[in-house]
Amino acid sequence: MTTAAHQADEIVDEFAFFDDWEDRYQHLIDLGRKLPPLDERYKTDEFRLMGCQSVVHFATETEGETLTFHAASDAAIVQGLIAVMMRVYSGQSAADILATPPEFLNKIGLDEHLSPTRKNGLAAMVTAIMSEAGKAQT
Repeated sequence: MTTAAHQADEIVDEFAFFDDWEDRYQHLIDLGRKLPPLDERYKTDEFRLMGCQSVVHFATETEGETLTFHAASDAAIVQGLIAVMMRVYSGQSAADILATPPEFLNKIGLDEHLSPTRKNGLAAMVTAIMSEAGKAQT
């Protein structure tokens, strides 16, 4: 199994390939399009992630020490952000998730190129992922 840190490094390398932010945004949107559809059972208010301007549904399944995240958005760029977060953290152990802070998001420049509302939504997702990992580890 590939660690969360390794996945994060791969994403940094991938985004470094693109010279400008228009291409990076397009790559982000393309990643979001490749996500499998979210199971209908998660498309309820119970699974709605608060703090996001767009609609984001987020759910966690825990099997042993492994956490699997399911999420989707109605906005293309947010769906791409979800794809990046799922790639790094979904399918990892709680310990690995907690040991891998989302510094890769800054390394690819998202902190400078997202609107304040998207930053808030991304922060809400990071908080949800880390919170679920914290709960699973206790």
